[in-house]
Amino acid sequence: MEDEVGVSSQEPERREIKDMIAALCSELRCYELSFHKKHKEKVLKSYLPYIMERSKSAKEESRAIKLYSNFRNWGSDGMNLEHPMTFDTLAMDEEIKSALIDDLRSFVKGKTTTTRSEKQLKRGYLLYGPPGTGKSSLIAAMANHLNYDIYDLDLTEVRSNSNLRSLLLGMSGRSILVIEDIDCGIKLENREKEEEKENKHNRVTLSGILNFLDGIWSCCGEERIIVVTTNHIDKLDAALLRPGRMDMHIHMSYCRLSAFKQLVFNYLGIRQHEMFDQIGQLLEEVEAAPAEVVENC
Repeated sequence: MEDEVGVSSQEPERREIKDMIAALCSELRCYELSFHKKHKEKVLKSYLPYIMERSKSAKEESRAIKLYSNFRNWGSDGMNLEHPMTFDTLAMDEEIKSALIDDLRSFVKGKTTTTRSEKQLKRGYLLYGPPGTGKSSLIAAMANHLNYDIYDLDLTEVRSNSNLRSLLLGMSGRSILVIEDIDCGIKLENREKEEEKENKHNRVTLSGILNFLDGIWSCCGEERIIVVTTNHIDKLDAALLRPGRMDMHIHMSYCRLSAFKQLVFNYLGIRQHEMFDQIGQLLEEVEAAPAEVVENC
């Protein structure tokens, strides 16, 4: 036993350590682990880090996903996100869905990097398309897939660029920041005209948004995802769309056959039907949003 790590020949120090352990065990369930000192390197550099990582993952998986709003500067307690949508039930183009899942997986695992030695700390996704095509449902599926909290940013409630920055710093890591209908929330003037307007009205500006999305403050957090939605991508300034701000553009289109099949299964439990081919041809000719199909289901 003298060779085991943690065993000391100094009895007073040993008793003190045992007393500390006993105090902790009175509040928590714990186990005492001993091992031969020849395994010290393996235990400290491999086994214990693995245990800590698994413990962290288990806590993340079991915790409730929270939804926060900037109406009161996020607040201390968010609402539980109880949206049932997952990627398994999400009705959208299967190829686009698979590409998005792969991109999210690569980001979380640290494979989406700007250099070979630099892990990307944030990733931006632009969801665009007509109303009713499932943009909000996709955000919920992303949150449930990653087990990330959602911070819903209403730009009309933001007083200034500095307020915008403080909101960013108030977010937790491993979370999703959502700016829905960015083209409708506020009027983002051209950068050439906005300096005068900012001094006059002290409101958030396009430059403030751009710095918010990819400035140095935007990297103050771990694995942060930014999702921006719009019904009219043509109304957005080109500076908003470039990689580093919006890294992946996802077109949420009208309902096509693959999405239709998913909706029919979700609501009616039907996997196959003789009319699917005919319906698929019709969906290529009409502009039917998934929300409209749901109403009929």
